[in-house]
Amino acid sequence: MIRVLIVDDHELLRAGLRSRLERESGIAVAGEADTAERAVLMARKLQPDLILLDLLLPRKSGTDVIPELADAAPEAKVLVVSSQASPSSVRRALSAGASGYLPKRSSDRELVTAIRLVADGAGYVEPELGAKLVTPGGPAALAPLSERERDIIQLLALGHTNQEIGKKLFISVRTVDTHRAHVMRKLDLGTRAELVMFALANGVIGPGGN
Repeated sequence: MIRVLIVDDHELLRAGLRSRLERESGIAVAGEADTAERAVLMARKLQPDLILLDLLLPRKSGTDVIPELADAAPEAKVLVVSSQASPSSVRRALSAGASGYLPKRSSDRELVTAIRLVADGAGYVEPELGAKLVTPGGPAALAPLSERERDIIQLLALGHTNQEIGKKLFISVRTVDTHRAHVMRKLDLGTRAELVMFALANGVIGPGGN
């Protein structure tokens, strides 16, 4: 069961999200919060699996509260669902520690898909939005990577663990760690969510997961 904390200052929107998610098997709404401060308190109390977070909150922005949520509920993943859909907003949220980002115009189906992926440890950025975050260049963006590093980024973007990648490529976990560090440094990526975004935008994987 994926226990979700909904954080949004609009009561009507929270009610709509609760109603939709409670109809979905394997997902339960653990609680709601209407401010950043209350979100931290609720996260500490409830220890949810996933926090649905709006960025436009009273007094303190959702981006600013993401590190505090991580401290309050270390195991919880943060999925931003916001009306803000500019590349800079997405980058700031991902850099702050969010695992996923959806614009509020997204469909119910995409929301549920994103919740399941993020709760399972994968990153998720709405593909159309993700494509805007990476400088155009297609395969040229992959030029700094070796063939083995391209294998690594594909498997990471598809959600495989370092152990699984080691088995697939017949290399040690330590070697996977080394390649992964090189990939993140060469591409100037900070989080797995940014890596997924890069992979989608540059054709490493498709919007459906390859």
